[in-house]
Amino acid sequence: MDPLLIGLLLAVGAASGFLAGLLGIGGGMLIVPCVAAVLEQRGTAPSLAIKMAIATSMATILFTSLSSVRSHHRRGAVRWDLVRRLAPGITAGSLLAGAGVFAVVRGSVLAGTFGFFVAFAATQMLRERAVAATQPFPGRLGLSLVGAAIGFMSGLVGVGGAFISVPFMTRCGVRIHHAVATSSALGFPIALANTVGYLLAGLALHEAAPAALGYLYLPALATIAPASVLTAPLGARTAHALDVRRLRRAFAVLLYVLSAYMIYRGIHG
Repeated sequence: MDPLLIGLLLAVGAASGFLAGLLGIGGGMLIVPCVAAVLEQRGTAPSLAIKMAIATSMATILFTSLSSVRSHHRRGAVRWDLVRRLAPGITAGSLLAGAGVFAVVRGSVLAGTFGFFVAFAATQMLRERAVAATQPFPGRLGLSLVGAAIGFMSGLVGVGGAFISVPFMTRCGVRIHHAVATSSALGFPIALANTVGYLLAGLALHEAAPAALGYLYLPALATIAPASVLTAPLGARTAHALDVRRLRRAFAVLLYVLSAYMIYRGIHG
């Protein structure tokens, strides 16, 4: 890769790591469009490019989540009891998405799905009213089903699941900072199970781009992951020190732009 492209991917990694720690949203909402554009520019078919971008984005969460959650854990913000209860369902849903559905769904459908979920996440950011605890947590089976939904949808769009897990936890009475921290911890089982699924699904892939391992684009992973690991703790520290509502509004506007771009790709892909 040329130096300009390396610089771009490093910047994307740094921004995605910071936002993962700050807002708990994961960096996939930035990584997926950028990596897809890079792959297409290098000659990869658009349908395959979006799949590889989603898989590569998810693999970076393996590293970012560990870096982010360590910072949150030091502040006692992670609800490990919820992580343990949601993780089995998350693992099952993630494997179903990564090893099964992901391989057979068209890339244009995944691009459109990604766009709609980014728009949903942006809308959640703009809803700044405090969410009252309106319901208790469900039982073991209910939490397993919620975890499966988080893992499955995350696997299809390449993000860490906070667009479902944070609203769910806050509605059940978890403080927003604890919900963001717990979402960061949930990102690891989501990323691990989905990445394993993408690798299994990619074993039969014969049209992969150069320097790819199945659906994983290794140059982007090797560039983005280290940068995101370095900035995720800074984002986590900032989340505990500042009122981030204004930043959330500004980032929501950017997400709407990215959403429109990905939906356009899905329609015309």
